[in-house]
Amino acid sequence: MRKGAKAAIVGSVFTVMVGGAGYGAFNIVSALNEDGGGTPAVKTGPPSSDEVGETSGKFFAAWEKGQAQTAADLTNNAIPAANLLTGYSTQAHITGVKITPGTATGVTVPFSVKATVSFEGKTKPLAYTSSLTIVRGTTTGRALVDWKPSVVHPDLKVSGDELVTGEAESPPIEAVDRDGKVLTKEKYPSLGPILDTLRARYGDKAGGTPGIELVVRHADTEAADTSLLTLSEGTPGKLPTTLSASAQAAAEKAVDQFAESSVVAVQPSTGEVLAVANHRADQFNAAFEGTLAPGSTMKIITAAMLIDNGVTSMNGAAPCPPTATWQSQTFNNLKGMEPNEGATLANSFLRSCNTAFIKLIDGDDAHPLTDESLTTEAQERFGLGQDNWKTGIVSFDGSVPASGGPDRAANAIGQGQVQMSPLNMASVTATAITGEFRQPYIVSPDLDKRPLATAKGLPSSTAAQLKDMMRLTATQGTAAAAMAGLSGDIGAKTGSAEVDGQAKSNSWFTGFRGDIAAAAMTQEGGHGGDAAGPIVAAVLRTGG
Repeated sequence: MRKGAKAAIVGSVFTVMVGGAGYGAFNIVSALNEDGGGTPAVKTGPPSSDEVGETSGKFFAAWEKGQAQTAADLTNNAIPAANLLTGYSTQAHITGVKITPGTATGVTVPFSVKATVSFEGKTKPLAYTSSLTIVRGTTTGRALVDWKPSVVHPDLKVSGDELVTGEAESPPIEAVDRDGKVLTKEKYPSLGPILDTLRARYGDKAGGTPGIELVVRHADTEAADTSLLTLSEGTPGKLPTTLSASAQAAAEKAVDQFAESSVVAVQPSTGEVLAVANHRADQFNAAFEGTLAPGSTMKIITAAMLIDNGVTSMNGAAPCPPTATWQSQTFNNLKGMEPNEGATLANSFLRSCNTAFIKLIDGDDAHPLTDESLTTEAQERFGLGQDNWKTGIVSFDGSVPASGGPDRAANAIGQGQVQMSPLNMASVTATAITGEFRQPYIVSPDLDKRPLATAKGLPSSTAAQLKDMMRLTATQGTAAAAMAGLSGDIGAKTGSAEVDGQAKSNSWFTGFRGDIAAAAMTQEGGHGGDAAGPIVAAVLRTGG
């Protein structure tokens, strides 16, 4: 909704906020409503089936009649419940409510809602399903509805979310790809939250006019409204994006094969984002906003640091012993890796030898390295970790903090305190193979005149060596299986990041083919080539 019109839309002194008070607030209210005369025995234990039916029935009946306080007094958190149920009619303008309960499973009751939304002469039917749970009041012993925002509507997720009907904050958009093909959330499900954000940010710049909608206005002020029902269509404005419909389709299909997966593809020659897809239960855009250790894909940056500082080169020495110790912590290689004391940097890179990079982390007498060396390389050469990327939507810029002790060594192999998203690693690959840092973006900066981040990039000789080592990794090393069958100029780097409490490591993979660079991450996906590798390869097949 338009911020300036919000007061007119609300039309009520109630603020429809969810959450806030806890059990204590209910117990004060409910205690005042208890009949006097003696101290009745307080019931304990789970509510009976009769209590579940009686309490849920009374709650539904009060809700249907618009008796917000009566319904709220049947919950274990009456104050936020009353606010939200009041706003259901006064702020969301929902009337004619008919609730049909389903068959209870224990203390959980599913139900369906049919109602009408009306605003300024526009009316639409509303239908959805939700559920509630009956619990025993901790003080009164009464059977009560366990209050959650989602009781009122399943898209109310957290404290502070609210339902509002009125003129949309932003006009609708018709997002199109780089070739003018229309992008919809129905065809490309991963783009749903992204298209909502693009509408919120650029709807007023795309030339459309707003309609009237029922929306979830989120407690997170950075989150775009979630449209639930359109009463009156606005006129959409056309919003060009950098996305490629073919790459996006491939990305969507690829992440669907692995749970908790995300992928990003960029065009190295421009920085334009070609695809972004997530397969996650929480709808979080981990592809752009993820903050996880990237495993051995980080060795691209570490190798660049070693080359740029004169410690070694692609064909220079980088021995791969069975173990390496840095400041009392011992690091190992993946199980089954043969040691190679005569290895070059290229050989240790393509095999992803951890110990080779640990042994070189201090540099040498002529070329000493410090706790800040890796951070400086990441920031000044690869444009990471300075909180200044402006991609067009919310994104994370990566983090490579200067670390002492064992974390300095762990950072070099993508563990420790390093954090990245697939977007960051796709950009790292793009910088590595071109020598130029071009900040990724999904909407042209010309639209809103926003400045893009800059960095000095890599010396041409360093970029050439990194690209050659990635080529070797894709054809002879740990990425060969995943990249098999891809033609043209290809390269890649695998990664697996161990996480405390996880049975399997997170799978990371980044690669390039011609003028496409992509990176993927699958939580608990195992080795880099097991899950993230096939995702990246599928996206790379769309071009080159």
